[in-house]
Amino acid sequence: MVLSSKHIANINKAFKDIKSDVVIDFIWSDSRELMIVTNKVTFTLDLNTIEKYIKNIEAVNSNDVMSPRIPQSKLYLKILGILYLIEETNILITTDIIERVL
Repeated sequence: MVLSSKHIANINKAFKDIKSDVVIDFIWSDSRELMIVTNKVTFTLDLNTIEKYIKNIEAVNSNDVMSPRIPQSKLYLKILGILYLIEETNILITTDIIERVL
């Protein structure tokens, strides 16, 4: 985390290289997870860019990196105006469904 500003700059450069308008605003971590806050909802390509960057950091064991995902907490989705479950079903909303909606 000491180098978080460097990592933010490098990931933002990677986003710029793929012509994404997503920008990393903040990185937070604890002993179990890493949370990256962006300026808008990310797409699969953006998540893959973040994953590829993190796996290429020397201090990180790439086997320990889980695929990044968009939070699916009810409050987060409510803020975005997205239902937590697909209407009249018990099917949870996935990133693929969110991308289709956006």
